[in-house]
Amino acid sequence: MPHVLVLGGTTEARRLAAALAARPDTRVTSSLAGRVTRPAALEGDVRVGGFGGPDGLARWLRDHGVTALVDATHPFATAISAHAAQAARTTGVPALALHRPGWRPGPGDDWHDVASLPDAAAALPALGRRVFLTTGRLGLAAFAPYDALHFLVRSVEPPEPPLPRDVWILLDRGPYTVDGETALLRDHRVDVLVTKDSGGAATAAKLTAARALSLPVVVVRRPEPPPGMPVVADVETALARLGA
Repeated sequence: MPHVLVLGGTTEARRLAAALAARPDTRVTSSLAGRVTRPAALEGDVRVGGFGGPDGLARWLRDHGVTALVDATHPFATAISAHAAQAARTTGVPALALHRPGWRPGPGDDWHDVASLPDAAAALPALGRRVFLTTGRLGLAAFAPYDALHFLVRSVEPPEPPLPRDVWILLDRGPYTVDGETALLRDHRVDVLVTKDSGGAATAAKLTAARALSLPVVVVRRPEPPPGMPVVADVETALARLGA
């Protein structure tokens, strides 16, 4: 029986797992990093935790008879993506990456592309003092030195220190609406939005709201996928590649 290992708890990962689990002739295992305490439900088998690097992942693929590997992690989860590519090469297991397309600016957008979180932090003093930070709970140390700025930080789980001195934490999970995001930006008197180029519709409403309010948006570009890893943009294409 084919056994597909799906890495990641993204919306696309859950949809792919559900489609594969519905097939009586296919086994699917979803692997989660374990950083979210209450992940959304997944179809099929589920494992939580790391593999111990690319060698540990390669060993897991062999020991569990995996016939295909899908990296459906967050586009910025560079470490596990690199490990997946290396483990696939080591074992010869066919692999692909399922990454939703990134966002693109439209008419009226004031976007400032940067390569990293430190670059995003460095761009802020020239753009505004009240910052809506939506880059997740990791990596906030890059913004900690900027004491003159006020940060509204939104994440699913409590962020990890060090944090900026002047910070307001908002724990929330998408999807979000344009009306809700517009109200949030107005209520907190936000001057500038910071986001990673995660793509997808669940959190895109903030971009529409920022455009309507003529707010600048600092966008951290997503990293390139590991060399040699085929990339597909949607679940349907991934299923076709898997022969499903």
